[in-house]
Amino acid sequence: MSSIQSSNSDFFIKKEELIKENLFKVLLPLPLSGCYDYNLPPDIAVNIGDFVVVPLGNRKIVGVIWGRSDYSVDNKTGKKYDIKRIKNIQQCFDMPPLPLENIKFINWLAEYNMASLGAVLKMAMSVKQVFEPVKTQNLYVLAVNPPINFKMTKSRQLAINFIKDKPLMTAADIAKFAGISVSVVKGLADVGVLNIHAKDITIDFPQPSLTIFPPILSPEQDKAAAGLNAAVKNNQFSVKLLDGVTGSGKTEVYFEAIKQCLKSGKQAVILLPEISLSSQWLSRFKQRFATEPALWHSDMTMAKRRDTWRAVNSGAISVLVGARSALHLPFPNLGLIIIDEEHDQAFKQEEGVIYNARDMAVVRAQICQCPLILVSATPSLETMVNVKNNRYQHLHLKNRHGNASLPVVKIIDLRQDRPPRQRWISPTLENAVTETLAAGEQVLLFLNRRGYAPLTLCRNCGFRIKCPNCTAWLVEHRNNHNHNPRLECHHCGYNQKMPDKCPQCEEVDSLHACGPGVERLAEEALSLFPTAKMEIITSETINTPRSAEDFINRVMAQEINLIIGTQIIAKGYHFPMLTLVGVIDADLGLMGGDLRAGERTFQLLHQVSGRAGRAEFKGKCYIQTANPETAVIDALLRSDRDGFINGEIAQRQTTGASPFKHWAGVIISGKNQQQVDDIAQKMAQFAPYGKDINIMGPVDAPLAMLRGKHRKRFLLICHKKLSIQKIIKHWLGLIDRPSAIKITIDIDPYSFM
Repeated sequence: MSSIQSSNSDFFIKKEELIKENLFKVLLPLPLSGCYDYNLPPDIAVNIGDFVVVPLGNRKIVGVIWGRSDYSVDNKTGKKYDIKRIKNIQQCFDMPPLPLENIKFINWLAEYNMASLGAVLKMAMSVKQVFEPVKTQNLYVLAVNPPINFKMTKSRQLAINFIKDKPLMTAADIAKFAGISVSVVKGLADVGVLNIHAKDITIDFPQPSLTIFPPILSPEQDKAAAGLNAAVKNNQFSVKLLDGVTGSGKTEVYFEAIKQCLKSGKQAVILLPEISLSSQWLSRFKQRFATEPALWHSDMTMAKRRDTWRAVNSGAISVLVGARSALHLPFPNLGLIIIDEEHDQAFKQEEGVIYNARDMAVVRAQICQCPLILVSATPSLETMVNVKNNRYQHLHLKNRHGNASLPVVKIIDLRQDRPPRQRWISPTLENAVTETLAAGEQVLLFLNRRGYAPLTLCRNCGFRIKCPNCTAWLVEHRNNHNHNPRLECHHCGYNQKMPDKCPQCEEVDSLHACGPGVERLAEEALSLFPTAKMEIITSETINTPRSAEDFINRVMAQEINLIIGTQIIAKGYHFPMLTLVGVIDADLGLMGGDLRAGERTFQLLHQVSGRAGRAEFKGKCYIQTANPETAVIDALLRSDRDGFINGEIAQRQTTGASPFKHWAGVIISGKNQQQVDDIAQKMAQFAPYGKDINIMGPVDAPLAMLRGKHRKRFLLICHKKLSIQKIIKHWLGLIDRPSAIKITIDIDPYSFM
């Protein structure tokens, strides 16, 4: 792709008129499919990976040198462009280049996920401020040979007496401790008594200590740690699954691998599915390494993100923990990647560049020739298939650490043990909560549904209030700052006040809340347990590391003894006094017929049950269900995780589902419904076919409208020996579509919405 998109005939010249020029391919962080060619002036030197400033139209953009280019060629005509019209690279930044491993990773990720190169590069260049000049701060120190002939005052003498034998200090600090004004310090610098040193204003990143005495590991933990350490020492690509029951001490085991990585002088990155929930993890890391690691998440200030990005790129950061976007940071010396809770759906990015960070971490580790550790108590089915096929090594922790034991699971059949009408806590669970609170212990009631009620309808005419932008019902929320009921869409963010009357029949006071969310469950719990110290925990109430830390401190201080929470509470928390977990609706995740519904439900309920009894007190988990005979509930009751996984694997293998065949979702979207339907039908006419290819669709997506756009969907399934990307590329190449119509490709889809 050329930097000039022109079809003017005077742009092209004859081959014999071409002269050798110093042309380079520059990739820009824009949704473009390839690089632009730019000429390198003689006064600028560059290497592959260097960050440069180039013109694009009337703009100046920072891009990356992607490689050499002999001549610029128009992709459509094959003609070579007039070299004299190729624009110049204007500046090369004096900073470490984008590592070659990142360049290879960006190329691979873009090709596999059928995303534009520029859009993938944008994830690696997510902080524009790193290319701005670094702010400096003046520091002062006594000159080695200060002048003799200058006017001495009492204030100047105080300053000189104070700063003598002192290190570099700011003018404000000298003035504060010497009891003088800042102008006195600057005056001494003007006459040469003090020397000024300009220091970059950056955030310091302390290095983890390797001398802290580690906790004593159990024989089982020690064996697993030895396996991980050996992989790090070998400094070769490998994937190891650290599989352990909840509370088995997996974190302490992989801390040993981090230590070994640091001893080798390498960098380590740990990905967590919910970085806002990292408070307890960070505390444990600090106990183990005497300092917290660097962080990477969306709640950081821009200055902190800028300094962190620069420190990663320079190698100043040795350990970083972050969300999935941390995988794209420019580590020049990456020696270890850890994916904690590897099964978690949060590692799948569903918008923009669609990719699975867990799967892409395998690629990044292979490119960097470093080990990857996948950590989970409920490994994903894809990971377990790779274990069975000997692609991944399996390290298994079968027991909880210390004296803790796994919770006892009890099933409550809601067909027999029914709650009263418009209630959701069964009598059996109510009694268990009462007994647990009376014993001074803590309770978690789990319902994976935010808000007060998932549906609001009119008793008079049956009208249901839905989102104007999405094919979704509006969710009622009452636990807001002004305490007035509001209706919200959990897909696009649309919200409105609760109407006083039905929008359709205009009947007053006819709107009725249907079904429970956590806010409605909390209302019921408050009526049943009026003395409980209750708190609702959702992604809305716990959305930063600070809010998570505050919540943890309140639980540990027993300021809270009844937690009402969604799936955000199921991940990684350790509360010694929490002994009872009550699952309000175990069937909720099994609705909709999703390919991974059973797997995800089992993982979620297994994880949330694991919050109970993690210390010396015995834990219990009560699971309410109207379908106790399902495979998920039966496996939970019998604690037969492996049996459940094997059953899921056998079923998917029989039906040719992922991961035994290639799957890809193809979504057509646009504001004009007729255009969307027309393109979908045209794509159906040209759809690929063959004995190893199966096309389903087009059909309305389950969310047939999302954020104001109509949506149709295909599902393409093909044999593993075929390249699904090539099939789709050829298919889409046959279709001309308006620019207003967007086609999104989801390789290895997790969600079918």
